[in-house]
Amino acid sequence: MPPPPLRLGSPRPRLRLVGLGLTLVMLAFVVRLLQVQAVDAGAYAARAEQNRYVVHTLAAERGGISDRNGVALAVSEDAYDITADPTMFSREELKIGNGPEQAAALLAPILRQDRAALVKKLRPANKDSRYARLANRQTPQVWKQIKDLRSALAKKAETDRTTVNVLGGVFADPSSQRVYPNKDLAAGILGWVNADGKGGGGIEQALNKQLSGKDGKVRYAQSGGRQVPTAGSTETPAEPGADVELTIDRDIQWAAQNAISEQVKESRADRGYVIVQDTRTGQILAMANSPGFDPNDLSKADGDAMGNAAVQDAYEPGSTAKVMSMAAVLEQNAATPLTHVVVPNRLHRGDRLFQDDVDHATWNLTLNGVLAKSSNIGTILATGELGKTQPEANKVLYSYLRKFGIGEDTGLGFPGETRGILAPPQKWSTSQQYTIPFGQGFSINAMQAASVYSTIANGGVRVEPTLVRGTKGADGRFTPAKKPEENRVVSAKTAKTLAQMLESVVDDEQGTGIKARIPGYRVAGKTGTANRVDPATGRYRGYTSSFAGFAPADKPRITVYCAIQNATSGSYFGGQICGPIYKQVMEFALKTLQVPPTGAKAANLPVSYKP
Repeated sequence: MPPPPLRLGSPRPRLRLVGLGLTLVMLAFVVRLLQVQAVDAGAYAARAEQNRYVVHTLAAERGGISDRNGVALAVSEDAYDITADPTMFSREELKIGNGPEQAAALLAPILRQDRAALVKKLRPANKDSRYARLANRQTPQVWKQIKDLRSALAKKAETDRTTVNVLGGVFADPSSQRVYPNKDLAAGILGWVNADGKGGGGIEQALNKQLSGKDGKVRYAQSGGRQVPTAGSTETPAEPGADVELTIDRDIQWAAQNAISEQVKESRADRGYVIVQDTRTGQILAMANSPGFDPNDLSKADGDAMGNAAVQDAYEPGSTAKVMSMAAVLEQNAATPLTHVVVPNRLHRGDRLFQDDVDHATWNLTLNGVLAKSSNIGTILATGELGKTQPEANKVLYSYLRKFGIGEDTGLGFPGETRGILAPPQKWSTSQQYTIPFGQGFSINAMQAASVYSTIANGGVRVEPTLVRGTKGADGRFTPAKKPEENRVVSAKTAKTLAQMLESVVDDEQGTGIKARIPGYRVAGKTGTANRVDPATGRYRGYTSSFAGFAPADKPRITVYCAIQNATSGSYFGGQICGPIYKQVMEFALKTLQVPPTGAKAANLPVSYKP
């Protein structure tokens, strides 16, 4: 019996099943498409935008700093901040797991950085991070090395599939590098720029906002680490910082710095400072410190020298402060330069027995002679006449010290500046009542000391010292600095008398400042040798040696102040080690500014009298 014919099953169920499956697949695509294009469209567009576009900072060019004659003291040169996009070093992007390690191995010797530190920057904890700064302010040569190496890897990767361009995510942002062409010259004034591109001290810090300018931004499309030129870009230009012109004279600054550095070295002292000031305007022509530092290479700088000790050190001034005591005595009409003062060998006051620097028999001095011979005893006796009682005399003397700027800010606004220490008279100890008149028992900074002598030289009017003449913006317009404040401290008559008395310190053979004489010029000055408080122990150890004065004495133009801390070799007397510095720096400044001698004869006030 023949087999029954084969009968094919109906295809409809299978077709329905296939159709249902295709429908479900298409439905899934449609749902996903709706989700991508409608529901999550904004999120995906933002992610695509993030992956495609890169925003870089355009560093503003830092303004320059120059001296009063336009000589450059601090400039900015072209440099690059080396940056990276960490997402371009991931396994997904490079198809290898050790992309950051390979890149760091290539970059470390060029950037002179630790390899592990670079790996950490290229593989940050935040996986979505698109920006990492690998190194600041690198030279154009460094960036060229990296760029050439990146290009070489890219070319090799095009022909050799085993090669991966691990530097494709390394970029460079234009920046600038701070350079100080005169090395350590005026470093204490200028300061430095730190790793973040901000002023870390001195004028760089004080005027950081004006110098820095305002950074800009650039936004552009990138692919494979390269800018897409046809995709367009947006840019907010950077605004360059203002140029700052200082009051100092580069040549006078050099002369002052050279003189103090040699003397500090010869005396094996801890440090020293010299200030040169225009007596008429209060402008600082030089402010030198020793030891100093080179702001071009802070790695070799001594941390204790990285500052401006001339305004940051507080110390007891010693006999240079006697001029303020004499100013008070003259202004209060308690005595005249010719008043007789009997100076004994010892003077008992309060809880102490006072003496002068040299042992002597009884001196018969004029008030002028008390200043010329720098007598502590004579100064105590003279200031005792400022009141009917010692407390009254203390109050009067205190008022004059404050008028001269002691215990107050100088007006420079310099970072880290000290006001010094001057207690109110009711808090003066028994011994302070008698030591403060001759410069012990209170503290000042070198700028305050120089300002005292400039005040006398300026006819008794104190002009706030200034270091900045003005600024020049990107438009080239010069904006002068704010006019300094002026205050009358003593009368013009008193100031003139004090100038004549200070001449006796230098001109008279009995004076303590004969080493400060300058042939052809009338010189007014005062020596100082004070017991020094050791900053480490808080006890007296060593001496502060100083000299202050101005010239020409009868028509003042320049003040010079010098101080040396803790000279341990040779003499430590102010007249011996600071007097010659005064002479050297003053002579140079007078010649530089072309100040002629007046040709007038000195007053030659008497130093002593015959009883």
